[in-house]
Amino acid sequence: MNTPAGLEARKRRHAPWLMLAAVATFAWMDAGLKLLAAHYPPMQVAALRGLASLPWVLGWTLATAGARALWPRRWLLHLLRGVLGVVMMGSFVYALGRMPMASAYALFFVAPLLLTALSGPLLGERVGPRRWAAIGAGMLGVWVVLRPSGTGMLGLAGMAVLLSALCYALSALMVRVLARRDSSQAITFWMLAMMAGGAGVLAWPDWVALHTASLWLVAAVGLAGALGQYAITEAFRHGEASLLAPLEYTALLWGVALDLALWGVLPDAMTWLGAAIIIGSGLYLLRREREHIEAEHP
Repeated sequence: MNTPAGLEARKRRHAPWLMLAAVATFAWMDAGLKLLAAHYPPMQVAALRGLASLPWVLGWTLATAGARALWPRRWLLHLLRGVLGVVMMGSFVYALGRMPMASAYALFFVAPLLLTALSGPLLGERVGPRRWAAIGAGMLGVWVVLRPSGTGMLGLAGMAVLLSALCYALSALMVRVLARRDSSQAITFWMLAMMAGGAGVLAWPDWVALHTASLWLVAAVGLAGALGQYAITEAFRHGEASLLAPLEYTALLWGVALDLALWGVLPDAMTWLGAAIIIGSGLYLLRREREHIEAEHP
């Protein structure tokens, strides 16, 4: 059935698969970042991540929307989001160099909880008592993963992941505002450009010359980042956010698999427990969000 309605229905059916592909691609990209973090400073890796993806995103933009789509309407918001992007990527790469991917993902899953908590004071959205209870439960999960008793991830690496998650949540809130006037291509391109430029400036004093063997890895990170961004954009363009968002948690499975395959490590029982609490809280928030949307638009 090749009618417009039939094609749109087919794209909706494909959206979950695109989301799963995006999560998998980003996980492989993070594995590449972790490998690079063993040889280069975090800010240099963050700059390389942004720079390596830029040509792919530029090609995607020119092929789908033309150069005019890159023109930003709100420069100051783009600049602020670029600063957040530098801190987010730099701190996450720092953490990846010092802890397993699965543990970093378990902590980073607090980002949707922070997004909900910040949407009230920053966007004026109502966050009811049930959502606050879910956010509190998620924070308990973070405490379980960190284990302040000294056996967990509490330390600079754990704090770096939480800082990265906070920057991600703030950046996502800005996307809601930017998307009112700017294209997806402009939002993506300028985030990567400012990440590459800002992190590059910070990394320059301690810049380490790239080894020839690292060039293919940098290229692979750039390609994976661009493909992941395209897949997730298309998924959310045609699918329901409330159905697609829970699929982001499959990143934990990829983190465990890649940790085991590349570094021979597995998360312990307490990390699994904390991750389960955080994911459960996030899924509850997504369910409440869907119920709220359905109540407003029956």
